[in-house]
Amino acid sequence: MNKIGKIEIITGCMFSGKSEELIRRLKRARIAKLTIQVFKPTIDERYSNVEVVSHTGERIEAIAVDSSEDILRRIDPQVNVVAIDEGQFFDMDLVEVCREISRRGIRAIVAGLDMDFRGEPFGPMGDLLCIGDEILKLHAICTICGEDATMTQRLINGKPARYNDPVIMIGASEKYEARCKLHHYVNRE
Repeated sequence: MNKIGKIEIITGCMFSGKSEELIRRLKRARIAKLTIQVFKPTIDERYSNVEVVSHTGERIEAIAVDSSEDILRRIDPQVNVVAIDEGQFFDMDLVEVCREISRRGIRAIVAGLDMDFRGEPFGPMGDLLCIGDEILKLHAICTICGEDATMTQRLINGKPARYNDPVIMIGASEKYEARCKLHHYVNRE
């Protein structure tokens, strides 16, 4: 019997707990005696080159790769679960890579920002949200008013980033805040 895999997407703004949820699901998979492999983009060196690390300090061993095709090349044939953190930093081929993982009967879990600091779809995440079998959208807390935050505010020298600033800028709380839609602002000058 051929088993069809599943594509699970964990998304939301920065500081919403995406990596933490990814790690929680992987811990549960290990309890269920499933074999796992975890991948992350080499560009994300914030906390570790060889681990996925949440902002709260949860961590799990990971393989850093340069492209989504590298994930397919490195999948162990016996693996049950493939996890991918920071999906927004991968190329658009990540969508087809996740489909292929699923076709192989493997459960794929991708965590990543749904929107960039401008409030626009980030990398392959928009398309992944369309093909995901299960979607979990997490919220953070707005640093201004305390309401649910769904937006990522980029700050440069304490001021909102300009629309034309580079989309990818690796950072954490020194460059970003979680904001609600009311308090999210992009400088369009």
